[in-house]
This record gives sequence, structure tokens and C-alpha cells, in this order.
Amino acid sequence: MPDLADIPGLSALRSHTKGDPRIKIAVLDGAIDLERACFQGANLTRLEPYWAEEFAIDLQHLQAFLEIESSGKSDEEKGEMMEAAIPDENIRASLHLRFHANHIISTICGQPDSPVEGIAPNATVINIPIAYGNEDFLNPLNLSRAISTAIEQGANIIHCAACHPTQSGLAHEFIDKAIRQAQENNILVVAPGGNDKGECWCVPAVLENVLTVGAMKDTGEPFKFSNFGGKYASQGILAPGENILGAQPGTDEPIRKKGTSCAAPIVTGTAALLMSLQLQQGAAPDAEAVRAALTNSAIPCDPNEIEEPERCLLGKINISGAYELLTGEPLSTVAIEQDSDITESVVIPEREATITPSRGAGSREQGSRGETAMMPSSNTLENLTPKNVVEANNNKKNIIPSNVTPSQRSPLVYALGTLGYDFGIEARRDTFKQFMPAVTVGDTQVSANPYDARQMVEYLQTNLSEAKSLIWTLNLELTPIYAIKPVGAFAADIYDMMQYMLAGQLLTEDHEDYIERVSIPGLLTEETVRLFSGQIIPVLKVNSPRGMYGWKVNTLVASALQTVSAEQSTADDNTMRRSLASFLNRVYYDLRNLGQMARDRALNFAATNAFQAVQTFSEAVASGMELDNIEVEKSPFCRYGSECWDVKLKFFDPENGRRAKRVFRFTIDVSDRTPVTLGEVRSWAVSK
Repeated sequence: MPDLADIPGLSALRSHTKGDPRIKIAVLDGAIDLERACFQGANLTRLEPYWAEEFAIDLQHLQAFLEIESSGKSDEEKGEMMEAAIPDENIRASLHLRFHANHIISTICGQPDSPVEGIAPNATVINIPIAYGNEDFLNPLNLSRAISTAIEQGANIIHCAACHPTQSGLAHEFIDKAIRQAQENNILVVAPGGNDKGECWCVPAVLENVLTVGAMKDTGEPFKFSNFGGKYASQGILAPGENILGAQPGTDEPIRKKGTSCAAPIVTGTAALLMSLQLQQGAAPDAEAVRAALTNSAIPCDPNEIEEPERCLLGKINISGAYELLTGEPLSTVAIEQDSDITESVVIPEREATITPSRGAGSREQGSRGETAMMPSSNTLENLTPKNVVEANNNKKNIIPSNVTPSQRSPLVYALGTLGYDFGIEARRDTFKQFMPAVTVGDTQVSANPYDARQMVEYLQTNLSEAKSLIWTLNLELTPIYAIKPVGAFAADIYDMMQYMLAGQLLTEDHEDYIERVSIPGLLTEETVRLFSGQIIPVLKVNSPRGMYGWKVNTLVASALQTVSAEQSTADDNTMRRSLASFLNRVYYDLRNLGQMARDRALNFAATNAFQAVQTFSEAVASGMELDNIEVEKSPFCRYGSECWDVKLKFFDPENGRRAKRVFRFTIDVSDRTPVTLGEVRSWAVSK
């Protein structure tokens, strides 16, 4: 669609509201150019991800990129020209990501009377770069971190521009967990369906309850390249995806593009307007209500007009219909004073995620807010070239920070996983290989292998000071999530503890000292380290061995049963052992997390503090019940200066479905580096 006014119903909706700054949209994409004219005056912030490092782009490469993009050539020809002009693949990928992000965000929040006016210019937008290069952009861990950051920022909408191709419809567990966590926090997730001609789907667009967006032509027909089928048919809608005007990095000259990535921000902007209407009505934003309004009002394609109507997903976006479903009234154009829709004060109920990371939490912030730029005259546009605009931008000095102010966030982490180590660089690895003693295999003496954890443990037992030269990692399964950095007076004790834990992980499962899991409490920092594989992970500072535990599930269960045997003798030991082991494994494998958010720290500590759980299981299992699910929610009561969470264990009777379920609740205070349980276990019955 050439203009916003050409999208049916949008002008009428924008006469009611152009967005509310209390509605936060997190855009997960590349990094935007905050100096563009369309962003001046916007409620716009760019966060610098702690998991990725930005690298400088030469102005000649940027100029070449812009000239090729505006050349009018086919995508294939542009690709060949890009490779010739910009040989470095990382630089090409970074420029594509920047271009992508600028185009999308300008469609959402570009300011009035600027080269690109967005759909919801008054909404707050937070740009969270997933990565700066193509390989890192497709890293599931980076995307899950970006989603978690959006949750922590208190986003109401997450616009995820990433497309992880999948033919199975399944996502990496990190992404799946992060998306579910966002939805549990009343966040609407919008994602493009992808441009693969239906040959595959995209993650997260294919995940449950994500609002998937396909692209249609100006004529209303679906593009042949727009993906379809699978879950798209039950949760996706089409939006205009042709001739969409958007901004470019390095120049204020806009460009028109097509694709599902261009269609998705139209849906995101519309959703932001609908949430702003909810605020006008005195209600809190309801992500599911907005999603249902957009999907249930979609206009199905006519099989007599569209050759393959299944390409239309649920149907075409119907803004008027969505408005009527949400408000109960037909959409009509109203005349309002400028910004009158944001003058009323409506208090949004707080949720645990409405906090933003401070600088100490591993995120840095850049913003731009200045005078609203006016649309250049036709003569100016004619003389505007990528080269002279880039040069002009280099002379800009007065950039005023964004008005999105970060609030304090706890850097505490309480994470579960397994220990590992890394060398970072080849020289460090070779140093260990030279210093470690040779080993004898049969009658042959061979050089040491620093990758052999058993050899490394034996070497560290007599050379503990060398442990500081390793990068110690905490892993979820085989994926490193933190680099552990012992600091302070007890650093040597921490290294000794980690060496002991690593040795325990190498023992056989039936050994009494075998360690299956570890818990690490620490402080998340702004520091990052690059592993030998090239992966960048955040640094977790640990200043005391207090709270560091290593255990085997069977040993922990046996110890817990022995502790309470004097008080609870009604439950069968074998049955309770099986149920408690199921609870611990449920946390490890099904509810795994990074241990950063307060609720996750409470859940992780619940797994470690099995002594508290045993009292619960003993009573439930004695009456023939089994664990159904685990819930964590903010405790309504807490002592002064603490942060308390209630962990609820719900049990059911597998042999009698009509029997009421039983809920057991205990409270955990996570305000300190090592959490602690409070009070006694409480129990009550529920119908379902």
C-alpha cells in the first residue's frame, strides 16, 4: 500500500488514537540508525545487547549498499552486486540487518511530517538487536535472550523479525520457553511468516498463539512467496506487504519494499493502537483480547477470486472488524485534538516484568529524541543522494537522549546446569597442552589432551592456580549460558569448589560422589567473553562458595527422605522417591531457564531445596496423589526489604479424576544472592 490512508479502516482508527507512550513495543531485529529524521521526537530507545558486539561499518560500504538497494535491480542481481562491492560477508549481513530494522521500526513509529510516518507514532518502541551478524542472528540462544530482555523491559508487544526456518514446526527449546514466558506475561508476540514460497515455516511465527503475518499485494491477492499451511492457517492473517514505505540507515531518503517483514509491522502498529484504546477505556492492555480481535475479524479469501485460498491464512486484516470486536461499537472517524488520546491518566497494573535492566545488568542504552523533522521539499529530494546524506549525518552533534528511562533491575542470578570449561583462544589451549603431564596409554606415552576433562581435573588437583586461566562455563545441556568469574577474598575457594564439582560430574552414576547438577548464585555483569567456538556469553561474578551446590538426584532424594522420616512416615518411600525425583527433573528439563528473573530464581531454588518439598510430597503421596504442575507467582505478602514468590505444587489423583486437586504452597525470598524459604507449607483443595 503506498500510504497509510489506503489501508482500510486505519485512518478511522488513527482518528481515535495514534498510540500511547505507555504501550511498549519491543522490536527484535538488527540495530537502527537513531539519527534518521523520522525517528526525531519518537519515544524510541535502542538497547545494546550484552551477548553481541557491534562492529564499525565503513561509510564506503554503507554508500555502496544504499546505491545498490535503490538501483531497481532484481534481488538476484542485487546480491551479486553486493558481493562484488562488499566482499566481507559479515559486513553485508550487518548492513542488511540495519536496513531491515530501520524499515520496520519506521513503519511502526515514524513521526508525522517526516519522510516516513508510522502507524503508532506516540507508542514507545524499544529496539533490541538480536545480533550484528547473520550467524549470530540465527543463534537460538541470542533470540531467547532478546525475548527475555523484552520481557524485563515491560513490553506489551514483541515484534520478532527473526525467521528460523523449520519444516517440522518445532522450535529450539530456548525459543519455545521464551515465547511461552512472554505470553504468560500478557505480551502479544507478532512475527512475519517468511518468504519461502510455502516450502517451510518460520520460528517463532509457527509457535502456538503467536500472531503470524503473511503478505498480500496491493490488489489484495496473497504473494506467492508468502509462507502458508500448518499452524499459520489457524493463527495467521494477511496484511499489505507491497510498496511499503520505510527508512534506510545513513540517509533520510525512504524506500519502498515488499515481503512479510514489511507486512508484519503494519499488524504490530495496529495492535499497539488497539491496546491504546484499551487504556482510553480505563482497562489494562490485554494481549490475548487484541490477538483474538485481529484473528477472529480477518476476512477470508473468496475461493472464486483466489486460486489457492489457503495462502490467505485466516484471512485479510480487518481493522474495522477488530475494533468492533474489541469495543462492541462500529468504527467511525472522529475529530480529536492532537495528543488528546494520551492526556488521561490510566494506571496500568504492574507485573513482575515491568522493569528495565540497569547498566549493571548487562545492557547498555542509546537513544535519540530531538526536534521533529519536516518532510524535505521536492527539490531537496531530487538532490538527495546516499553519499551527501551520509556526509551530512557525520556533522550532526546534538542528539538528545530518549525519554525512555531505565529503572533499577536486580543483577542477581541463581542458575542450574552443569560445569564446563573453555580456552578462548588457541594459544591458551596450547599452553595447557604443554604444561599438563603426558599420559600413558598401554606402553605408549602420549601428549596430554586438554579437552579431556579427566586429565584436566587431575592437573588442577595439583595446580589449582591454573584454574584461573580457564574460562569456566555454566551449561544448560551442552550450551554455555554464563562464564563464571570468581572474585574477592574467596576466589581460591570457589575455584577449588568448581574443580571438585567438575570431578564429580565425571564419576559413574552409581558412585556416591557423582554430581549430576550444580547451582550457581552470582551477579550478572556487563562483561562478556568470547569462547573458542566464537560464541559470546555474559560473565557471572561469584564472590563466595555459599549457595554453590552439586548433587545427584538420587542422593538428594535419599537425604531429604532421611531428614523428614521422623516427622512423616505415612508415605511409601519408593513412591515418594519417584515423585520427588519427578519434581526435580521437571524443573531441570521442562522448566529450564537462565535464572535471571525473580520467579526463575525462586523456581530453581525450589529444586535445590528438596527438604522443603519433601514435607509437601509426603502428605500428598501418602494419599495416592501425583504431581500435576508447578506454578510460580508473586507473593502478596512479604517482609520489608525482601522479594517473595510463592511456589505452588498442584497434585491430582491419577485413579480418580473426580477427586479435587490439592495445592501446596511455600514462599521463597529471592532478595539475597542465595534464596531462602519463608514460613510453613500451606495446603488447600481446588476443583481443577
